[in-house]
Amino acid sequence: MSRIYDCADETARKDGIADAASAVRRGDLVVLPTDTVYGIGTDAFSPAAVANLLATKGRGREMPPPVLVGSMRAATALIEDLGNHGRDLMEEFWPGPLTLVCTATPSLSWDLGDTKGTVAVRMPMDPVALELLKEVGPMAVSSANKSGRPAATRVDEALEQLGDEDVAVYLDGGETASPVASTIVDLTYAVPRVLRAGAISIEQLRAVCGTVIGELRQGRMKPVKEEEVAKAGEAAKAERASAARSGAPAAGETPVTEAAPASGDEVSPATDGATTAGEAAGADTDGVPGTDEPRTGGTAGDAKDDSAPEAGQRPDGDRSEN
Repeated sequence: MSRIYDCADETARKDGIADAASAVRRGDLVVLPTDTVYGIGTDAFSPAAVANLLATKGRGREMPPPVLVGSMRAATALIEDLGNHGRDLMEEFWPGPLTLVCTATPSLSWDLGDTKGTVAVRMPMDPVALELLKEVGPMAVSSANKSGRPAATRVDEALEQLGDEDVAVYLDGGETASPVASTIVDLTYAVPRVLRAGAISIEQLRAVCGTVIGELRQGRMKPVKEEEVAKAGEAAKAERASAARSGAPAAGETPVTEAAPASGDEVSPATDGATTAGEAAGADTDGVPGTDEPRTGGTAGDAKDDSAPEAGQRPDGDRSEN
């Protein structure tokens, strides 16, 4: 039977966070508020707990959950490479509705699913979530709903979908501040690219990073490189010249126009290059696009932990940072 705590009451909030922290350490599931939608989470470093989270939502390993953190220091311990703009984005938008997909630290002992070596990380702007995250450390968190159903913005909506058997603790933080999903940005490329549009606009991102590739719309084709267009044009010219000498019509009989992309066209990545962690996050409402998932972040004042964890080591919870 689930235990529900009204976090508007200070005593109940204190008891609820203590109970939720104990549940996470046991590998149980808890539901917590974020600044976007409610999330269902567990210990990110317990493969059995993560598998239980995915099963409870009704999804498989191909949809790994994002990881929420309570500080920038916790995030940097999970990430091998922040790219050229990762720290600037954290300092500008964390805590808040921005999820960053990065290359994960390879020495970490965890199994979030089929991530292809990446991790989607966020620090939420919610006091209850941050307090719990700083107590227990990084959590695997997905939106608190059954896969394919609307994300919950109130604890009773999460309870209606997830029930009171699989979830140990529900932390009721009231209605969430915004139902708009977090923006997901992939930093595993030389140029940041948006995997899912959300609360942070591409204009805001470009104000920090400069060039940012916009969200790839479903059904858009892989862009053709200019050199490929040129090669095709030269081949067609050669074919026409050969046909003219022999008197035979050239195949297609239609001249090839070497058209460059129209001015202002947005550069789009190939559809076959998306990272699994980022796609999964995008498929969730927020919590990481679709209808399912929440996020995390860190404050600009958090100290960076430059030391990588030893193989198999789990980063500690951040109890002393804001």
